[in-house]
Amino acid sequence: MNETAARASDEPVLIRPSRESDVQAMLAIYRHHVRNGVPRDVEGTGAPEPDDLRDRRKNLKQTRLPHLVATYRGEVVGYAYAVLFRKRPAYRYTAKHSIYVHHAHLGRGVGRLLLQELIDACAAAGFRQMIGYIDADNGPSLALHEKFGFARAGLLGGVAYRHGRWSDTVMVQRSLGAGTTAPPPVTAPGR
Repeated sequence: MNETAARASDEPVLIRPSRESDVQAMLAIYRHHVRNGVPRDVEGTGAPEPDDLRDRRKNLKQTRLPHLVATYRGEVVGYAYAVLFRKRPAYRYTAKHSIYVHHAHLGRGVGRLLLQELIDACAAAGFRQMIGYIDADNGPSLALHEKFGFARAGLLGGVAYRHGRWSDTVMVQRSLGAGTTAPPPVTAPGR
């Protein structure tokens, strides 16, 4: 995968595949969002442990699904990954993605760079659909996905309880490549 760069002030933000050495920085970003933000795919109230994230990275590498980091001045300022939408074979052409940006770098284009790279990587791997779940209160993320051609596919009302209240989740979807206009290839993506 080529490194992608964009200007943020006079220094580039680089997008590259994640490394084992990035795990602690990714966990710190995630933990901040669990405690203070509106994370998209938080299950439960805690963050994954380092071994959980290492295992996720290893599993994604085996299926060639993207697991990326954004770096600024050598520091990890965001990360993103895609997983299979569902494990059953009928869903093998659909990926679900997640993006997390360091709180000090929100609004600086990091999420945009990560999302573009995820879309490109998933399309190149042969996926036909991308799905995302976004907290309904996360207006910037919803707007970003809309700019990248994601459509709102559904609203899951009151599915999360965080910070003392129920919150809704918006499901977004985008076609990749030929989408549903042609049958899939004989081999499954990511294999």
